[in-house]
Amino acid sequence: MKRKDPVLHLAGVPSDGIAYESDPITTEVVRHALNSAANQMKRALIRTAFSPIIYEVLDFAVAIYDRRLRMLSQAPSLPMFMGTLNFAVREAVRNIGGEDKLFEGDVLMYNWAYGTGSHPQDMVVVMPVFFEGELIGYTAIKGHWLDIAAKDPYCTDTTDVFQEGTVFPGVKIYKKGELNDDIYRMVLGNSRVPKAVSGDLDAQVTGCRVGAKSFVEVVSRFGLETYRNAVEHMFDHGEAVIRSFFEKIPDGRYVGHGEMDDNGVTKDRIPFEIAVEVKGSDVTLDFSNVPDAQGGPVNSPLPSTISASRVAITMLAGYGEAPHEGHFRPLKVITRPGSMFDPEPPSPCFLYGWPALQAIEVIYNAISKALPSGVPACSGGCICSVVWWGTREATGEAWADGAPHPTGQGAWNGGDGGTMLHISESATRFTPIEVWEARNPFLVERLALAEDSVGPGKYRGGPGMDLFFEMTEDTYITTVFERSKNQPWGLEGGLGGRANNAVVRMPDGTEHILPKTTHFLVPKGGLLKLHTGGGGGYGLPSERPVEKVRDDLADGYISEAFARENYPHAF
Repeated sequence: MKRKDPVLHLAGVPSDGIAYESDPITTEVVRHALNSAANQMKRALIRTAFSPIIYEVLDFAVAIYDRRLRMLSQAPSLPMFMGTLNFAVREAVRNIGGEDKLFEGDVLMYNWAYGTGSHPQDMVVVMPVFFEGELIGYTAIKGHWLDIAAKDPYCTDTTDVFQEGTVFPGVKIYKKGELNDDIYRMVLGNSRVPKAVSGDLDAQVTGCRVGAKSFVEVVSRFGLETYRNAVEHMFDHGEAVIRSFFEKIPDGRYVGHGEMDDNGVTKDRIPFEIAVEVKGSDVTLDFSNVPDAQGGPVNSPLPSTISASRVAITMLAGYGEAPHEGHFRPLKVITRPGSMFDPEPPSPCFLYGWPALQAIEVIYNAISKALPSGVPACSGGCICSVVWWGTREATGEAWADGAPHPTGQGAWNGGDGGTMLHISESATRFTPIEVWEARNPFLVERLALAEDSVGPGKYRGGPGMDLFFEMTEDTYITTVFERSKNQPWGLEGGLGGRANNAVVRMPDGTEHILPKTTHFLVPKGGLLKLHTGGGGGYGLPSERPVEKVRDDLADGYISEAFARENYPHAF
C-alpha cells in the first residue's frame, strides 16, 4: 500500500485578525469566571461518581467550549484528555446530524477512538449550551469507565479497534431533557460492571449540566457582546504568552529520539523521532518520520497526538496559566496518515496514551538541543497503570478497579526532579490505601519511595516508588509499564534514573516479570510488585553539593553504596 503524504494540522483556531476591545480587568474576571465554571463541573463529577478511578484517581477531563469549538476553560485533571475534547465534541455533533439537530436538554455520548483519541472506555459526554435560544457552546466531560465490553476490561494485546469495546458513535442519551431508555439499557448491557458504569454516566451528565448552568450565568452576567470581546482578548493574550517563550529559541529544526518497548503483541522495540521546527515565535512539531501504524495497540490517534503536542508546549511555555485556545495558536502539527501517531481504522489504539506520553518527553528532548536550560530531563516516562478484576468469592459479583501510579520527574537547571508525579496525567493520583482495601480483595503490603531510583546529577531526578499488593482472592490483572527496557535520560551530563517494571511473585515463590500483560491470573496469596521509574539527572554528578548528597542519604533517597559510586567527591 502506498504511504500517504504528511498532513499539516493547526493545533489552535487562528485569530481572525480583529482587534477586540475589552479592558484587562473585565477580561480577567471573565477568564476566571469561566475557569470557576469548569471547576464546578469537576466538583459535581467527583461528588456524584461511583468509581474510585474517577472520584479518587481523577481519570477524567472537564472543559467548556464555544460554538466554534475553541476551548474556553478547563479544570485541573487529566491534561492528555483536555486537548482531545474539541475533536470529540465536533464528531459527536456531526454524527447526530449537526447543530440543527441539537436542542436544549440534549446530552450526547461518543467514544469512537479516532474521534476521541482514546480507547472506548474513555467515554465523552457532551451537552450543548443555549443562551436566550442561541447555541453558544458546549460542556464536555471525558471519563474512564471500568468496562465497556472489550475482550478484557483492559488490554495490551488487541489487534484491531473492534476488540477494544462497544462503540457509541454519537448518540443522544438525553433528548430535550428526557432519558433515552433504549440507549441507556444498551450501555448497561455492554458492561461487566453495570452499576459502576451507570453511576459514572449519571455523574458525567450531572457535571455537564452544572457546567452549562454556570456557563450561562457568566454570559448573562456580562452580556453576550462583552463576554465575546473578553474571550477574544483572553485568547490573544494566551497566544502572546506562548510566543514569548519560543522567541528565545534560535530558529532551526531540532530532532528528539524516543522508543517504545514493544507494541503489546510483538516484542521488538519501536524507535521513532519527532522534529521541532522553530521559526520566530511559530513552532511546528513534525511526526511524519515515525513508524507505520502498529499491529498492537500502541497507536496514538490524531486527537491524542495533537493533545500531546498541546500539553508539551503549554506546560513548557505557558508560565503556569490555565490553558485555553489562545495558547494553542502558535502551534502546528505534521502527521502522516496511517502512521503510529495518526493511525486509521481498524488499527488498535487501546494503549494510545503511552506513545503520546513518550512523545511529550521526546519533544522536550528535541528542544533541549537548542535550549537545555529550558526543559527538564526525562521523567520515569510512564503512567504505570494496573487494572484488576475478577469475581468476588462471597457474592459472585463481578468487580474491577484500576489506577495509574506515579514516577519520579526529571531534574532541571535549577532544582531536583519532583517526587511521584505524572506529566500527561499531572493532576491524577492513585487511590488511597483505605479505599483500595475496603473495596477490593487485596492488601497493600508496601508503599515507599524507591531507594536508589533517582538519576544522579548536579540536580538529581525525583525518586520512583515501590508498591506491593497481596491478593486475598484470585485476581486477574493487566499491567502497562513502558520504558522498562531503557533508563529515563539525563541532560547536560546528568545520568539516567531507574526504569519501570512490574513483577508477580506466585505463592510458590516463582516470579514473572510483566511490564505489559493482559488477563494474567494472580492467585490468592500472590504478590504484585510495582517498581516505578526515577527521573533523570541534570548536570554533572560531580557538581552536586556535598550537603545535598548527605541530605539524600539522610532522607533515604539513596544508599551509601549508590552515593559512593555516583558522588565520590562527597566522601
